[in-house]
Amino acid sequence: MSAGWFGTGAALAAVGVALGAFGAHGLKSRVSPEMVTVWETGVRYHLVHALGLLAVAWAVERWPAAGVAGWLFVAGTAVFSGSLYLLALSGQRWLGAITPLGGLAFIAGWVWLAWLAWRAR
Repeated sequence: MSAGWFGTGAALAAVGVALGAFGAHGLKSRVSPEMVTVWETGVRYHLVHALGLLAVAWAVERWPAAGVAGWLFVAGTAVFSGSLYLLALSGQRWLGAITPLGGLAFIAGWVWLAWLAWRAR
C-alpha cells in the first residue's frame, strides 16, 4: 500500500507543477490578477498535499490506518484545489462556497496522522 500512496503523491505533484506552470504562463493574459492568485492558492495546497501523500506512504508502513489520511488528502485536493481551479477559469463565485469542504478534509487528514502517531507512543 505504501507504494500506491507514494506513486499517487508523486503523480499529484507532477500534475501540480504542470498546473503551476500553466497558471504562471497561460493564465496571466486570460484572467484577472485576482483569479491568478486564486489559481496559485489552489496549486500551493495541491503541492503541499501531494507531499503529504509521500508522508502517508511512510506512515502507512507503521500505522496501516494512515491510509485514511491519504484518502482525505486526495479528496481535499480534488475539492479544495479543484474548486479554486474552476473558480479561476470560470469566474463562478459559488465555487468558493465548496472550497472549505476540501480544507476540512485536509485538516482531518493531518489530525488523523497526528492522532495515530500520539496513540503509538
